[in-house]
Amino acid sequence: REVDVVLKYLKDQCGAKKIGVIGFCWGGAAVQHLMLKNPHLKTGVSLYGVISRFADKHSFLHPTFFIFGEKDDIIPLEQVTLLEQKLKQNCKVDYEVKIYPGQTHGFVHRKREDINPQDKPYIEEGRKDMINWLNKYL
Repeated sequence: REVDVVLKYLKDQCGAKKIGVIGFCWGGAAVQHLMLKNPHLKTGVSLYGVISRFADKHSFLHPTFFIFGEKDDIIPLEQVTLLEQKLKQNCKVDYEVKIYPGQTHGFVHRKREDINPQDKPYIEEGRKDMINWLNKYL
């Protein structure tokens, strides 16, 4: 219900015509939920969203981009592989699942002081990919 209120405000008070959502971790799972249910959004980006909450739901209403780290200790690659298979079978809108090599949970939103030099290219790539996906649909 909160999302509906925010969307109404953005459209009525701010003149927003196209709205997308981004979510990290639990918020990534919320993006998956919104892509299943909310007809007023245009796209979403789920960053390391917990897949198990929506394991059997893959008929998204809007294009969705999924970002995962290869070495995520919260979301095993087996879950990501299963997600890809289910999306391929059931999803009728554009989607992409991308796994970033060597990255752990939370890599895209690390603060600058937390970035290892070898991870920096993947962090920058994830951020750029997220913006590019939003620009494609908004």
